Amino acid sequence: MKKVTFYALSLFSAGIILGSVNHAQTNVFDNVIAPSPNHTYLEAALIQEGLVGALQNPNATLTVFAPDDQAFTSLATSLGTTIPGLLALPNLDDILLYHVLGTTVPSSAVTNGAIVQPLSPTNTLKITATASGNVFINQAQVTTVDLSTANGVVHVTNGVLLPVETVADIAIDNGFSTLVAAVIQAELLPAVTNPLATLTVFAPTDEAFQDLADELGTTVPGLLSLPQLSDILLYHVLGSEVPSNAVTNGSLVQPLGNINTLKMTVTGTGDVYVNQAQVTAVDIQADNGVVHVLDAVVLPIETVADVAIDNGFSTLVTAVVTAELLPALSDPFSEYTVFAPTNEAFTDLATALNTDLNGILALPNLADVLLYHVVGGTVLSNQLMAGPVATLEGSNVIVSLTGGVKINDANVTMADVAADNGVVHVLDKVILESYLGTDENNAFSFGLFPNPSNGLVTINGVNNAEVVVSDFSGKSFLNQMVNNNASLDLNGLSNGTYLVTVTQDGIQSVQTVVKF
Repeated sequence: MKKVTFYALSLFSAGIILGSVNHAQTNVFDNVIAPSPNHTYLEAALIQEGLVGALQNPNATLTVFAPDDQAFTSLATSLGTTIPGLLALPNLDDILLYHVLGTTVPSSAVTNGAIVQPLSPTNTLKITATASGNVFINQAQVTTVDLSTANGVVHVTNGVLLPVETVADIAIDNGFSTLVAAVIQAELLPAVTNPLATLTVFAPTDEAFQDLADELGTTVPGLLSLPQLSDILLYHVLGSEVPSNAVTNGSLVQPLGNINTLKMTVTGTGDVYVNQAQVTAVDIQADNGVVHVLDAVVLPIETVADVAIDNGFSTLVTAVVTAELLPALSDPFSEYTVFAPTNEAFTDLATALNTDLNGILALPNLADVLLYHVVGGTVLSNQLMAGPVATLEGSNVIVSLTGGVKINDANVTMADVAADNGVVHVLDKVILESYLGTDENNAFSFGLFPNPSNGLVTINGVNNAEVVVSDFSGKSFLNQMVNNNASLDLNGLSNGTYLVTVTQDGIQSVQTVVKF
């Protein structure tokens, strides 16, 4: 990583007389901290803890990150105490040693992402040197640099550093090397090392980042150079602490990145997903939040699930949540064409089934009903072709292009609502397999033999029924009343696939027949 030089400020701003003080009699306490009008609380703390002698040691080589008085006042306010309260902290000695390195590190030697061990063994310090020239030690910004003495150097900070275990430490200490490298590259270490923050981090594993690189046709270093890296990382962080037992199925939560929400799924078997990523470990506790581990990187793109969420398809969204299909539809690397019924369409279905929306959500085949509305791949309206189209449920829907676009017996009322992982077409009706005579609960069964046929087809299982043979554009070629074992004459038709629609006692079923 490149070195970033600290910006220089006038030493007068710290109450220090400008000039070289690097001679045998000078030290970081007597010649920098004690004379400074802005470090009275630090001076008092050092005296109280008996650390002055260590800072006066002429044989020492020290680097002191010196919080100014405002830093101590801000910490006291955040902790709900006073300066005397801070001076009474039982670990004050450790806090002060956390601000001191046992070597002299001038600003010119600081590198972004450096992790250094101070005199306190409790934790390391994390250094951020931004591209714009700002420098942070953990969450605290360095405001003055290179106040040099014979036994070391002082850099002034605007925050007090606390040696607590942060969410950043969880990642650093537990092998999340790519996540840590990404956080450093995006200059987000100050945010996640803030000891007074309350964060929830969804932490992708190294394998998750490698999978993302493979999907994007790049490498892990390529990921770290993405211009939207910061947005991606902030999409994994909540500004509050959410333990695993507080997660509910279908909840939409706003991360620190404001581009999109995160979609939570809790399955009946106890599995938890954030968008498409499964949570593989939970509740790794830090002092400033909690970490949950993911097996995939989540991306703040607009998915087909977002299209439904953002455009008022509340019943469809509730059904998708109930059927635990959010992870599939929020997958950024799967492409879908979704035929999305309106709220009114679901209400009409509930009325037709003599139930209510809760009854629809309780259907044992709800997932199959929903997957019957989804086609793999992105198919725009001008790419739709009349005929059968396979759905993710496994059965076909029938596309008709005569007099507008129809999917089975539902009209497409709005087409081509684009998403980053597909497209949505709006329907005025919930489509069912019963339209093709495959759902025995909602329609009757009839047989066609032989099928395929080279001419005559025998139909059975019907009685005084109307039969219409048509193509997928809706053009009819045969319309007759039939009884069981009647013959349908297809000799006048060209070779191809046709729809056979049977209406009996007001109930309609449809099957396909192949003429060769």
